[in-house]
Amino acid sequence: MRKLSISILLGFLILFIGLGQQAEAQHLEYHPKILLVTAHPDDDALFAATVFKTTHLLDGKVDLALLTNGEGGYKYSTLGNYIYDRALDKEEVGREYLPAIRKRELMEGGKIVGLRNYFFFDQVDDKYSKDISNPLDTWNINWIKQRLHKILREQHYDFVFTMMPSKDTHAHHKASAILALQAIHKLPQEDRPVVLAADIVSSVDDSTGYSKLDGYPISKINKTQGPLLFDRTQTFGHDDRLSYKIIGNWVIAAHKSQGTMQMYMGRGNVEQYWPYSFNTPQQVQKARAFFKAVNEVPIYRNPDIDFDNE
Repeated sequence: MRKLSISILLGFLILFIGLGQQAEAQHLEYHPKILLVTAHPDDDALFAATVFKTTHLLDGKVDLALLTNGEGGYKYSTLGNYIYDRALDKEEVGREYLPAIRKRELMEGGKIVGLRNYFFFDQVDDKYSKDISNPLDTWNINWIKQRLHKILREQHYDFVFTMMPSKDTHAHHKASAILALQAIHKLPQEDRPVVLAADIVSSVDDSTGYSKLDGYPISKINKTQGPLLFDRTQTFGHDDRLSYKIIGNWVIAAHKSQGTMQMYMGRGNVEQYWPYSFNTPQQVQKARAFFKAVNEVPIYRNPDIDFDNE
């Protein structure tokens, strides 16, 4: 009986310590609010694990600003023909139907990670190019920047995540980041969110060859203060058989019209977030504290949810 009592006592002690660690790990003095700025309807997969933990476990809110309508993805929609019963890989068909289809796919993935709101800019997704002048010459640039500025001014985000505008990435990715940065710079210094450039790599030891996009000084990152990391290979659950790569795979799976997107299933282990150089030291410290919380808050069932009666 004495051994049983000690075992019970130890069990309660372990539970108490565990709950205390959970409460401490969750602690932020605010509920983080983030805007993602992306080019295409499947680019949200880049941020999947960080967004999931922010919305589900840190009581944060995450919105997404999508610049193109995604119609250029018709080239990769052959398998999607069988899902949506249309010849989506024919240009005239894909350009007509894919904008609506890909918005639905985006919101299906967004439901998984907890996206709150979507701002659709519906710029033409014309073709693949690395030349940033292509989208900057064809998109409604002034309207995009004005609308982004209005959203930022009204929503008061803590963070904005952009895609990393490296020279070898899609021109639309570059343009989405540059336009977001330009809109942010129109805000008064005291109203600017922390702005981070995101990438996904294989290992926590990987760095980046990116420093800034030529011709755009605003795009320079602070390589002495980054990257801030979320390692999707962290394990949890029964026998540590689960990892956050599952979240990325779920989001990718939502984009069924995009065959090549499915080939990224299981790839990309670490989300990297690099502070842009114009962030103040206080903003970089805020980002560090946020990612510390993101990494430490554990996966566990919310006691306010009745899982048995859902």
